[in-house]
Amino acid sequence: MKKILITGANGQLGQSILEQSKSYKNIECFFVTRNELDITNESLIESYFQDKHFDFVVNCAAYTAVDKAEDFPEDAYLVNAKATEYLAKITNQKNIPFIHISTDYVFDGTDSIPRKEDDKTNPIGVYGETKLDGEILAINNNPKTIVLRTAWVYSRFGNNFVKTMLKLFKERESLSVVNDQIGSPTNALDLAKAILDIIEKEQIVYGIFNYSNEGECSWFDFANKIKEYSNSTIEINPVPSSAFPTKAKRPAYSLLDKTKIKETYQVNVPEWEISLKNELTFIL
Repeated sequence: MKKILITGANGQLGQSILEQSKSYKNIECFFVTRNELDITNESLIESYFQDKHFDFVVNCAAYTAVDKAEDFPEDAYLVNAKATEYLAKITNQKNIPFIHISTDYVFDGTDSIPRKEDDKTNPIGVYGETKLDGEILAINNNPKTIVLRTAWVYSRFGNNFVKTMLKLFKERESLSVVNDQIGSPTNALDLAKAILDIIEKEQIVYGIFNYSNEGECSWFDFANKIKEYSNSTIEINPVPSSAFPTKAKRPAYSLLDKTKIKETYQVNVPEWEISLKNELTFIL
């Protein structure tokens, strides 16, 4: 039985791992919220690990308020970088493999080909910068680190684009959605399964890996699929990003190349439309 500690228990991915872990007989998961373990406090982390042993630690905690991070960069850095460093250090001391969740925002989104793990990073905002700092600190402080970059995460849990769209479908007759940002939606349940599948493997390969669902779309395309699958009659209009000015710039092209994780770990990567349709049966 492998014992796994998951931080960020209340987040979409944390709750998705809890849901998926029910079908893994050889994995026992322990979930902590910030109230149970403040990962931004190094001394609390050290005392927490003093009398506990885990076979893996998965860091799902993150400061994900992209625009707010521009106003509060220290807060974003504390959660996305320093806390990651503290976890990497303690897991290294205890010889525990460390899985850290990162983001497509480490890239600038100016290229129109799927990003590979070793492509040059160039974040265009505080959120991306602090997440990249977290990646570097994780790998530098624990050689047994897996960084998983993902994008456009949604699920039946928490707040996300899918739930926002469904709410707006009920409240409005029409809405506008940007059509010049391209990526691939990621069902957090699929990402959670990929993480647990990796943990189950006998041979662990460390390094940076990409994971998002297969296929590509714009936010406008994404919204239209949600409309189709939820049988909504709302009118959705495509608009450029300039119609919705935001404090932080978004990468225009967020597609991630999944070749490495598929070849290394043989994980299943479902098509985004199929995964969305399945997840909507739980959300609707």
